[in-house]
Amino acid sequence: MRALLGVVGVTALLVLTGASPAAAADGDGDQGFTIEDPRITESSGLAASRQHPGIYWTHNDQDTGTYLYAVDSSTGKTVARITLKGVGTQRDVEAIAMGPDNQIYVGDIGDNDGVTWPYVWIYQLPEPTELKDQTIRAKQYVVKYSDGSRDAESMIVHPKTGRVYIIDKQEDGGHLYEGPAKLSTSGANIFKPTKAVDLWATDAAFSPDGQQLAVRGYFGGIWYDWNGGDLKRGGRISVPIGQGESVSYSPDGTKLMLGSEGVGSEVVAEDAPGDQGSDSPSGNGGSSQADGGDGASDNKNVKVGALAVAVVAAVAFGFRRVLRRR
Repeated sequence: MRALLGVVGVTALLVLTGASPAAAADGDGDQGFTIEDPRITESSGLAASRQHPGIYWTHNDQDTGTYLYAVDSSTGKTVARITLKGVGTQRDVEAIAMGPDNQIYVGDIGDNDGVTWPYVWIYQLPEPTELKDQTIRAKQYVVKYSDGSRDAESMIVHPKTGRVYIIDKQEDGGHLYEGPAKLSTSGANIFKPTKAVDLWATDAAFSPDGQQLAVRGYFGGIWYDWNGGDLKRGGRISVPIGQGESVSYSPDGTKLMLGSEGVGSEVVAEDAPGDQGSDSPSGNGGSSQADGGDGASDNKNVKVGALAVAVVAAVAFGFRRVLRRR
């Protein structure tokens, strides 16, 4: 969904529930910040640097070129813009993740225009040791799904194994797709569904130790014990209300950093769930912070009352065709 759904849906939720955006949490780990760079208008992914403390990488979902922005979380200012070379013209870049050995992975995996792509792309490049504007050559991998084309906005890379996964974006919940043990630039890399994910997913992130997986949507999130890829549902996570498009763990694993689209967008810090932090993050976001009940409410990504759900669903249905043309 694009910004129009976010604005109308958020307005409905605020009116019907009196909810307010979650505030940045205090304590250990990185804190929330505002992205100050006016060039970053549609921040659609977020990844914490491991070799540059306090730096988060982000990108626009559609841009005039294939760029990555290094944002200093202490100031919200961009300290470097990376131009990728060796890749084709981007379509819809929706995700970014850090892999082992300070490798950055970028997922050009979205479907903004309602086009059924026969394949999508993943780019890989080394994180620069010096933060300055520069051009870096990237590897480009062709990705196909074993069960046909699909829209996706979530790409994750296991911090220990380096294996790449994608979660497709479906209103009734998607699936975790597993890529080959090692991506190849020769031929297509086939991703296969392995586990159901009970969320309309807009982004996901591994904890730094690779033991947990956080998946977020527009109105809520779920964390899972990774369990070697055999996902075990842990509970819900709260997200700030808005056009929520990104999530990353802080480098120490104690915070979830939750970002949104728009110029001057906020990145909110919440306590990480489970063993990484408290059992359920603090905040006043659009989902319940406690686990419980059946999976139906999770599939709708929001537990704010039946009336609010109905309004949001109606907005989504009414504007879906318009949004896909944007």
